[in-house]
Amino acid sequence: MGLMRLQMAAPGRHPDFLDLPWGIPLESWESDRLVEVPRGIARHVVRFVNYQGVLYALKELPERLAQREYRLLRELGEAGVPAVEGVGVVTDRSTGGGQATASSTQELDAVLITRHLEFSLPYRHLFTGRGVPDLRNRLMDALVRLLVRLHLGGFYWGDCSLSNTLFRRDAGALTAYLVDAETGELHPQLSDGQRIHDLDIAEENIAGELMDLQAAHGVPQDIDPVEVAAEVRSRYEGLWWELTREETFGTEDRYQIDARLRRLNELGFDVEEMELVSTPEGLRLRLQPKVVERGHHRTRLLLLTGLDVRENQARRLLNDLDSFRAHLEHREGKPIPEQVAAYRWLREVFEPAIGSIPAELREKLEPAEIYHELLEHRWFLSEAAGRDVGMDTAVRSYIDNVLLFAPSERTVLPSDTGPLPVIDLEGQPAP
Repeated sequence: MGLMRLQMAAPGRHPDFLDLPWGIPLESWESDRLVEVPRGIARHVVRFVNYQGVLYALKELPERLAQREYRLLRELGEAGVPAVEGVGVVTDRSTGGGQATASSTQELDAVLITRHLEFSLPYRHLFTGRGVPDLRNRLMDALVRLLVRLHLGGFYWGDCSLSNTLFRRDAGALTAYLVDAETGELHPQLSDGQRIHDLDIAEENIAGELMDLQAAHGVPQDIDPVEVAAEVRSRYEGLWWELTREETFGTEDRYQIDARLRRLNELGFDVEEMELVSTPEGLRLRLQPKVVERGHHRTRLLLLTGLDVRENQARRLLNDLDSFRAHLEHREGKPIPEQVAAYRWLREVFEPAIGSIPAELREKLEPAEIYHELLEHRWFLSEAAGRDVGMDTAVRSYIDNVLLFAPSERTVLPSDTGPLPVIDLEGQPAP
């Protein structure tokens, strides 16, 4: 096996890799575990191994770079960024085995171990394999969304390219994943200069990659590489503006906050922080967008309010809570702790609204779903009126025009009907 040192995250979820020939340069390996998978162009030697159907990518590179990339991939994974999983790093590799002497050993580069992203494809296979409808637009959208997510998280890629990205099919669309963080840097926040430099690199890399693809495979002939590369920048700038722009509106136009939050949710982003600032023109809304992990909203709402609801319901209620908190801080001229705002929202907004629903109608839906529909109804009324109509008006209209005619979705078994009948396989009462 040769000399080596293995550092690994979550060892219980992965094999120990001790049966691999670590004392040999990676390109010379011969092992039954080696497999071939579709992959892009890499500057380092990359091999893939199979452990009971789970594939791992091994990349040989200098120890400093391997350790750095391993750390960055783990931090990106903890932040919920779409990236391959950093599993481990092997260092102190040398040839010669346990009895090696200084004259018979050869120092070897480190090896970074990542888990292969199942059902993922490099961009070349998307163009040459089974087609993706409207591939040009879907590919660019996926890459731009990934780059924006990375930049929002303070990650400077340094080598954004199609080759350093893997793509997964997603109901006709594509989702992009970072696969190479070797040149990356993680900061609390990126400057505009860092973001622009990353875009410059991306534009140059993508144009060159598409030119190479046309030269090697004759595809895609209907795509202008320079034009597509420039479009990545324009799409990025459009999405970045949509997520980070400040917006000014009147004090009575609270429904516009809700519209902005809905738009961000539709784009796949959430709001980490919201701030309202008074200006001569009105209230200026500042948002700090982020991407959150599955179940985040449900857990946060439960901790703040004790309400245990489903994820999308929780996202909707939290948007309203955050909006309420921002208005409180603006009205009272001081910061309001999140726990205090949550208590006041529950007592002053949520519970009174639900309590306004007649008891016989309140049983038709869960309280969280009723409140969600109330917010939707209020938003539509406000859009039509061009101003915020307020919760009282929304509640009365919702009861009279929506809930009164809605069927009950609560299933209650009568207590006096006795045991349920037994039905046979043909749908007839059993004897």
